[in-house]
Amino acid sequence: MKYKLLVLDVDGTLLNEEKVISKRTLSALLKVQQTGVRIALASGRPTYGLLPIAKSLELGLYGGFILSYNGSQIINAKNGEILFERRINPEMIPYIEKKAVKNNFALFTYHDDTLLTNSPDNVHVQEEAALNNLKIITEEEFSTAIDFAPCKCMLVSDDEEALTGLEIHWKKRLDGVLDVFRSEPYFLEVVPCSVDKANTLAVLLEYLGIQRDEVMAIGDGVCDVTMIQMAGTGVAMGNSVESVKICADYTTDTNANDGVAQAVEKLILTEIRATKIPLDQLNAQAEHALMGNLGIQYTYVSQDRVEATMPVDHRTRQPFGILHGGATLALAETVAGLGSMILCQPDEFVVGMQVSGNHISSAHEGDTVRAVGTIVHKGRSSDLKGRSSHVWNVDVFTSTNKLVSSVRVVNSVLKKR
Repeated sequence: MKYKLLVLDVDGTLLNEEKVISKRTLSALLKVQQTGVRIALASGRPTYGLLPIAKSLELGLYGGFILSYNGSQIINAKNGEILFERRINPEMIPYIEKKAVKNNFALFTYHDDTLLTNSPDNVHVQEEAALNNLKIITEEEFSTAIDFAPCKCMLVSDDEEALTGLEIHWKKRLDGVLDVFRSEPYFLEVVPCSVDKANTLAVLLEYLGIQRDEVMAIGDGVCDVTMIQMAGTGVAMGNSVESVKICADYTTDTNANDGVAQAVEKLILTEIRATKIPLDQLNAQAEHALMGNLGIQYTYVSQDRVEATMPVDHRTRQPFGILHGGATLALAETVAGLGSMILCQPDEFVVGMQVSGNHISSAHEGDTVRAVGTIVHKGRSSDLKGRSSHVWNVDVFTSTNKLVSSVRVVNSVLKKR
């Protein structure tokens, strides 16, 4: 497998214009994680604002990470552990506040689930708080109230010329002390020295023992350029400005047209087949799903045959100590589902359509049954929507090879939108 880590910018990249992850993108990212590729979110957002996104992608389950505040923190999504952190020296806050007040700029910073600001009525401040689900706390004496070391400070103004002037001044005056950059026309960000997405990504790669050529990074903004250039494969979104696109190895579609999903499907998923994934990895990915709860384990996988085992125990038996028919059908659907996923193209996904079984004999508690699934029919697209179907026969045997059940599973294969 070529890639081990997929790094994603959030706004303008992962999220569409409605600030949500599309169904197609979510499906592609869950699928790529199931193949063993980890995901790291790299964003200027505060950690608190990224947690719901990480949860929706199930990063905690698949061993993902959060690079927040444009690289000031690395968070292990599984347990919330802070693996890396850089903060602004609190002694610099009065100076930053002085410059903000002199230029009539709004000023804010983040602290846990709050946004602290001297200008609570500023529309951009309010939008930032709403975007990250933060409570606004007004601090008229800003530097006095900030009794902690923030990860970054934000100056806000619609006067772009004034913001640019201060940015140029600070790049000279604060060189080696703090870094400043424009992330939006109305934002001037102040972060610890040498903090950016690429430098923090380098820390994560060293922690994971991953090489640069095993990384794909996708972004849309100027703040993503160093990250895109550092990755083995750098991908620019179709909605990126030209200066970002020329730094990338590949340009995908826009965030409104599932650009992340298209890049992942074309550059990663087309190169991966479940038959190439180690069985222990397949089983580990399903540990907290239904098959994990029932003790189902894949034992053999190929293009037209899938096998799995399931114990007959307290999870899968009837009250009378024999294998439950419903558990048998779940085992059969699990086997057929993986088989259809192997046969699918990257722009397709599988849903169960029909399952029917004949229970021929019984399996008793303490035994382990074995399911053998073979493809019977690979249907072609049958309508204008590109739908087709797979028919699987799944035979379930006891440990002594006695046939317990014969199950027919029909899966519908749909095109992603």
